[in-house]
Amino acid sequence: MFDDWADKYEYIIDLGKKLKGLPAEKKTEDNIIKGCQSQVWLDARLEDGKVIFEADSEAIIVKGLVNMLIRVLSGHSPKEIRTAELYFIDKIGMSSHLAQTRSNGLASMVKQMKNYAIVFDTVTF
Repeated sequence: MFDDWADKYEYIIDLGKKLKGLPAEKKTEDNIIKGCQSQVWLDARLEDGKVIFEADSEAIIVKGLVNMLIRVLSGHSPKEIRTAELYFIDKIGMSSHLAQTRSNGLASMVKQMKNYAIVFDTVTF
């Protein structure tokens, strides 16, 4: 879809600009993702058996990254999220082209989303 990394970063920035964000009352310490260089807040709820994610960040690139994950994972069942193999991250070269701190933050976001799915999966039994 993109010829070079400049185009990919531009797309990620555009995704960040399109992220709805979170209201101030959801930007709590409990919703902060640990392990990210920038502040990232992630909220999740279970609606009709599907996990709905919302997020926000201070950094536009991080907003784009979390928006990408939300587009892929939000609206799926806890089991689908829990067992999802997010191979596309490596396939598009995201892991290797991000700075180490951003790559670690991306991994932390994925981990937190899967942790929410694990918790919601136990609730649905």
